[in-house]
Amino acid sequence: MPFVTTAVDPFLDDSSGYRGTADRVVVPSTVQDVAEIARTCSAHNIPLTVSGAGTGLTGARVPLGGWVLSLEKFRQIDILPGRARCGSNVSLADLDAQAGKTRQFFGPNPTEISASVGGVIATNAGGARSFHYGAVRRHVLALEATFMDGRTVRFERGDKVDFPIRPVRVPNTTKNAAGYYLRPGVDWVDLLAGSEGTLAIITEAELQLFPEPGAILSGVVFFETDEDALDAVDAWRAIPELRLLEFMDAPALDLLRPSYPELPAKARAALLIEQNLESQEDAEVDSWADRLQAHRALNEISWFGFNAAERERFRRFRHTLPSTVVDRVRHNGYPKFGTDFAVPIHRHRELHAYYRRRCNEEFPGQYTIFGHVGDANNHVNLLPETPDQARRGEDLISEFARFVVSLGGTVAAEHGIGKTKIDLFRLMYSGEDVAAMREVKQRLDPQWLLGRGTILEFA
Repeated sequence: MPFVTTAVDPFLDDSSGYRGTADRVVVPSTVQDVAEIARTCSAHNIPLTVSGAGTGLTGARVPLGGWVLSLEKFRQIDILPGRARCGSNVSLADLDAQAGKTRQFFGPNPTEISASVGGVIATNAGGARSFHYGAVRRHVLALEATFMDGRTVRFERGDKVDFPIRPVRVPNTTKNAAGYYLRPGVDWVDLLAGSEGTLAIITEAELQLFPEPGAILSGVVFFETDEDALDAVDAWRAIPELRLLEFMDAPALDLLRPSYPELPAKARAALLIEQNLESQEDAEVDSWADRLQAHRALNEISWFGFNAAERERFRRFRHTLPSTVVDRVRHNGYPKFGTDFAVPIHRHRELHAYYRRRCNEEFPGQYTIFGHVGDANNHVNLLPETPDQARRGEDLISEFARFVVSLGGTVAAEHGIGKTKIDLFRLMYSGEDVAAMREVKQRLDPQWLLGRGTILEFA
């Protein structure tokens, strides 16, 4: 075979901590290599798992035997007006850097900048700016994909799926990364985005880019209570060109204080914001003084800035939190239990109150609530310190999932189902909906070799 192989062990887990097994890792250099690998696996009934950067949080890239296909050589990138043509292993950091040279940017802003383009398409990732721009699927203009029979096809936005599908119920949320996107008249691009490497192997994508605005106002706005911050969220969602609206609770801020001693002592909640402006003299700038006063923000001690350095400072402040949570979990020696749930916008206060009440009852002083409040997609992180707490943490996440589903929400807003959340997936979809997804899998991968064990159980 013309492609190379490499060591297996680095490909047996991802950022979820889930671990699998594999017989071989193959590293193709061309699309023709990918097609040959697919045909070989089909001919010999070998399961094949596609691997990106390994930053996933649900085990989708973790193999359950068979071969791993690493797309590490697919790193070509071309920046054009309004679009970027990317190999599937281009990192978000590289995409951002290359697009920035032409004063363009990719709208969604998945948190992990080392994630690959193929990976964020596979999970229909969201991120901080999905509040304004939506999740990744919306910004995919074209895909090059290889199926398990060796066919390689380029799909443009608007190319309709050419076989019958049964639509499934979708949650009334602004983000959803749970299962296949099955709607009447669905595009191939929309079907493959979010399919977590189970329907085809994506080797290249064209992504929509936006011109940089004349100015960007960014800030970290502090409040004395969650209630004040959430009141502001409800009022600020409608602000024109507000492109980021993130939340941190008091335990989250307390975790950050050792790294950020300048955090105000009175701050017990925070909102991170970004707004596109025509210029630094835009009238919107003056409107913020009134907004802060109206919603009891600690305006004198909040942080604001216009330049890229300040925006990067605030990004690092936000990104330090999940890193600190991971460090705390490693110190404790027990798994972190986190949610990736979202509910309809009008139910977000109800969900937050439930999270806070149950966390205070079961994990007082050992949890945080933070995340994409603009999309009603705050993440709970439980930090157990004993075996009993670890068991209770698992039970509490399942309880949260049932409550989210009862509110019409999703159990996977932006990270996908992978292999670790199939039990929660069953809570969300009816047997008929799951059967409709299985029909699509059977049609495109009749031997159930690709991404075996991800989203749908092999039977």
